[in-house]
Amino acid sequence: MGVVVVPTARPQGSPLKERLNLPSVLVLNGCGISRAGDQTGIAAFCAHVRELDLSHNKLQDWNEISKIVSNIPKLKFLNLSSNPLAGMTLEPRSTEAFCRIRRLVLNNTQVSWDTVLLLIREMPELEELFLCLNEYRGLSASGVACPSLCLLHITDNSLQDWAEVRKFGSMFPSLDTLVMSNNNLASIQDNEDVLQRLFPNLRSINLHNSGLNRWEDIEKLNFFPKLVEVRLQGIPLLQTYTNVERRSLMIAHLPAISQLNGSVVTDSERIDAERFFIRYHLDYPEEELPYRYHSLVTKYGKLEPLAEIDLRPRCRAQVEVHCEEKVEQLNIRLDQTVAGLKKQLTKVVQLSTNRMRLYYIDKNSAFGPEEMKYNTRALHSYSIQDGDEILVVPKTK
Repeated sequence: MGVVVVPTARPQGSPLKERLNLPSVLVLNGCGISRAGDQTGIAAFCAHVRELDLSHNKLQDWNEISKIVSNIPKLKFLNLSSNPLAGMTLEPRSTEAFCRIRRLVLNNTQVSWDTVLLLIREMPELEELFLCLNEYRGLSASGVACPSLCLLHITDNSLQDWAEVRKFGSMFPSLDTLVMSNNNLASIQDNEDVLQRLFPNLRSINLHNSGLNRWEDIEKLNFFPKLVEVRLQGIPLLQTYTNVERRSLMIAHLPAISQLNGSVVTDSERIDAERFFIRYHLDYPEEELPYRYHSLVTKYGKLEPLAEIDLRPRCRAQVEVHCEEKVEQLNIRLDQTVAGLKKQLTKVVQLSTNRMRLYYIDKNSAFGPEEMKYNTRALHSYSIQDGDEILVVPKTK
């Protein structure tokens, strides 16, 4: 699909390359490719290719990859995911071929961090970099910055120390989005001044399934001056809270964010969350109150606990059953129907269900008895309370 064959009136034997143009988006994943092949052919057929997907192939020589890239002059997107690049050396002379790439995907290649640094030094237009599933634990520092990079995906690695994340700030000063879920990051160690300086343009951060376990680490996210979107699920800190508590406490801790875990935070939700935060900490000792509590009390005042109101229908009621001269105390289920109540009363009043008429008497109502005519009507619809009466009148033959 996308291959355009153009008829030509040229003499027989004209080169195929003059009649065939490959599409601008070329997907060759899982094709068993291990080398570049004829470079003249690549240049001829790929003159219009802007996006190239070579994922899940057998490329393991950077020199061969360089041959491919250098012969596609308009290439902006390159996906090399799941090619066996572990331990492969990238010669400096081969890096020039990547200078026009804006989006580079190296997921699950085990490409070394030093090789990544060599690449980005020669990629002045690089905007997006994907380095997932590469088993990174420690990252060597780089004296060369990549000011064009806006998005970094480095999920599913083994980064645990904030010192490694700190290096991203100095290397990528324009970083807008940092996605590093499934790294066991233990804490955020820098203070406000350092975080403001290192990540001045960060708008979105994803720390799903990290190892954060202190509210102090969450509060430090407020030091990123432009941060508006946070994703924080599956962290140890939140395991003991309910879903409502998690979201409310997170929103209250992060006053500047507009999206949390993919959902927009509305103005009304923020107000509810902040008021919930105050009430949640009412019984805490003064020395254990978080800093955010005092700022919210200044905003809303010290709120009283909410009254607990259970709006669920009552399940049972204790009623008096009157039948002629007989009075019995009976505990009845309110989720049953009138027919079910009649069946329960057969043993109490010694009448079959088709020989009794029931009347409900509300002890707090000025009205008289209400006949319970409809066998399929649920008892809770009568609003029966403890102490009310059920009058059983035998039917006359």
